[in-house]
Amino acid sequence: MTHHDTSPTDMRPPALPVADTQPSMAPGQAGDKHGFVRVRGASEHNLKHIDVDVPRDRMVVFTGVSGSGKSSLAFGTLYAEAQRRYLESVSPYARRLFQQMPVPKVDTVDGLPPAVALQQQRGGSSGRSSVGSLTTLSNLLRMLYSRAGDYPPGAPRLEAEAFSANTPMGACPTCHGLGRVHAATETSMVPDPTLSIRERAIAAWPTAWQGQNFRDILITRGVDVDCPWQNLPRATRDWILYTDETPQHPVYPGLSHTQIRQAIAQGIEPAYQGTFNGARHYVQHTFAHSQSAKMRQRAESFMVVSDCPECHGQRLHAAALAVRFQGLNIAELTALPLEDIRAKLATTETGSQHASAIAAGQIAADMVERIDVLIDLGLGYLQMDRGVQTLSPGEYQRLRLGTQIRSNLFGVVYVLDEPSSGLHPKDTQALLRALRGLQAAGNSLFLVEHNLDIVRQAEWVIDVGPQAGEAGGRILYSGPLDGLREVADSRTRPYLFASKHHSAGPRRQASGWLTLHSIQWNNLADLKLDLPLGVFTAVTGVSGSGKSSLVSHVLASVVAQALGQSPAQDADEAGADRLTEADRGRPQGYVSAGLEPVKRLVVIDQRPIGRTPRSNLATYTGLFDQIRKLFAQTDTARQRGYDAGWFSFNLAKGRCPACEGNGSVMVELLFLPSVHAPCPACHGTRYRPEVLEVRYRDKTIAEVLAMNVAQAHAFLADQPSPAASLATLLKSGLDYLRLGQPATELSGGEAQRIKLATELQKQRRGHTLYILDEPTTGLHPADVDRLSGHLQELVDAGHTVVVAEHDMRLVAQSDWVIDMGPGAGRHGGQIVASGTPAEVAACPQSQTATFIKAWLEPAAP
Repeated sequence: MTHHDTSPTDMRPPALPVADTQPSMAPGQAGDKHGFVRVRGASEHNLKHIDVDVPRDRMVVFTGVSGSGKSSLAFGTLYAEAQRRYLESVSPYARRLFQQMPVPKVDTVDGLPPAVALQQQRGGSSGRSSVGSLTTLSNLLRMLYSRAGDYPPGAPRLEAEAFSANTPMGACPTCHGLGRVHAATETSMVPDPTLSIRERAIAAWPTAWQGQNFRDILITRGVDVDCPWQNLPRATRDWILYTDETPQHPVYPGLSHTQIRQAIAQGIEPAYQGTFNGARHYVQHTFAHSQSAKMRQRAESFMVVSDCPECHGQRLHAAALAVRFQGLNIAELTALPLEDIRAKLATTETGSQHASAIAAGQIAADMVERIDVLIDLGLGYLQMDRGVQTLSPGEYQRLRLGTQIRSNLFGVVYVLDEPSSGLHPKDTQALLRALRGLQAAGNSLFLVEHNLDIVRQAEWVIDVGPQAGEAGGRILYSGPLDGLREVADSRTRPYLFASKHHSAGPRRQASGWLTLHSIQWNNLADLKLDLPLGVFTAVTGVSGSGKSSLVSHVLASVVAQALGQSPAQDADEAGADRLTEADRGRPQGYVSAGLEPVKRLVVIDQRPIGRTPRSNLATYTGLFDQIRKLFAQTDTARQRGYDAGWFSFNLAKGRCPACEGNGSVMVELLFLPSVHAPCPACHGTRYRPEVLEVRYRDKTIAEVLAMNVAQAHAFLADQPSPAASLATLLKSGLDYLRLGQPATELSGGEAQRIKLATELQKQRRGHTLYILDEPTTGLHPADVDRLSGHLQELVDAGHTVVVAEHDMRLVAQSDWVIDMGPGAGRHGGQIVASGTPAEVAACPQSQTATFIKAWLEPAAP
């Protein structure tokens, strides 16, 4: 089927290089063992109308620098086309249940089997999603308790649904299956009881007019608003805080209670009739219903999170919690690590002929087989009740992979997005075994991957590039791995076939030591951390050993608290994420020494730089403000009285009224993916026609936003402030990103590099502690080298950089290594080794030592 017009044949890329080890038979030739998926005219995103043949029944790896077009080919074209074909075979009603990808821009795709995508994003998983629900182990365990659990005498047998906190019959009626209650208490709402109501003792009330309205109503009611809160009668205080009544009273601003009574008696008209809200009622209503993320966040700050008093945090109805299996109720069992659950299930009696015993044996055996796969993937330390939102991208993808291994599908293409993400080199071998198992079952593997150890295992490599964005999108090579040696344009080739060594020469010396004591968080128990200042420190360890807990949670939280900083958080971040963090409490620990030199903390993570298409690279970095000022200073803008606000697509005066500055309109199709079409009024520019009449150096504001970083740098080379910002983005390897590219289109790695570049362009005084969690995730080795250069630049400027990292190339370039472990989960959480890379490489207890050693060589004499 042809979806789009073909481009002229002279626009197609030249023939692909073919290695000497290429199969002797061409694709489709008689006797071809594997068969090929033939892609013709792929133009998704930056792909240059490419043709490529991808072999089936093999492990195929798509390589190339970040932004080169790998994912556009693997996911945007191959998987999207497979999904489109599948959905054409199901009923129109059923299609509405799928999250449909856009129809790919490709001429033809032949020989494509059904496909399953295993991507890193969690989609729309809610706060109730857990490891058990993701792997379907929860379904089996509920059946086990229903059919074979030990019930109290006389208790009726419960259906499996009654053991789920996500169903009405299973959820605790008090907390509705959440396990936590969020209460507004007197202490939380009135932090300083020595203040009076007029002095805003009730901090939970709004600070603007509505708060004044509540105070004026209390004056009408005869409450002394000038008396210290703690001296008011208890009954008065309780009514003000906890009443659910919403009485209306006349309001006479500025009058005392006595004067108000006289005014009412004289029939004097009040300023207005005010409605009262108790403080708790206001907080709860705001948290549940406000459209403003900031208002919800403020309301949440006045709520105390605690275990549900009825289920004690176990989320289930009392009848379900009374049923036991091997002495544990279902909540107690799911709180155990998977490896412990397996041990208990393995001892289930199977010899009895009783129906319940037979059922128990069969269910337990099935669960043991499923858990064995997850343990082999290095996930035995996870608990079944652990929330999906708390998993790393690598853990999430491996859980889905383990579920697929048990599905016994045949003839399927598995498209995987960096399956090695978040994996320690030791765990990569288990991942490869799992992938080979899927392939041996008769399936094809298409992997988008940067990990060189994975790429070296590929039977077929497709290298996309040579650069990113518009400078990429071509197929540089398609064939067996060894043939890539001959492709001069490949950015992957020099890393894939180079020697694995970095100098073990002199390292920077610490300028001081930051010491943290009594660290408690996740699997970290009473840990002491000595962190060198003024150097580049890498924190390593197997997946689940406690690296992220130590770096991103404890170190970031404790140091922020000690410096009086608030940990950075997006204003529009989902409330569910914040509540999840609140439920789990705060990381524990304190700084005992060494903080004096540190003046500031910066945490650079891979969270999006914005959650809507209105956020983009230009708005986040501040470039948009600088560019709008340039347009506002033009003669045309001055003549018309246009200030910088006219050149923002987020303000009504300048944006297109038809699409409200979105640039597109969404067309809802009942049974097909929604289509985003360019706005017919502004043709996608986002602005009013009169705004686009203003030009700076013959370019409109929309044309400047359409430039990529490299083009904008050349265009604004003589403007010091924008040029400096753009130069930093260029050095970060982000030259291919458009200034107006929506934040929703950026990968986690791109978002992190934008944050880092934004930090680098700031002139900071004083010692800054930079914390990064796996910054190389999603980066090609060439991009890792750029990142490493930036981080070393920060250290050379006198700052401290700490990274939690699996990339041993980067670790080998660090000054200091802190290795966590020795294992994962409860088997980890300890500092196994601490020292220079060479010192840690010599530690026999470290599981990282061997992999660091492979990258080191003696310093040259």
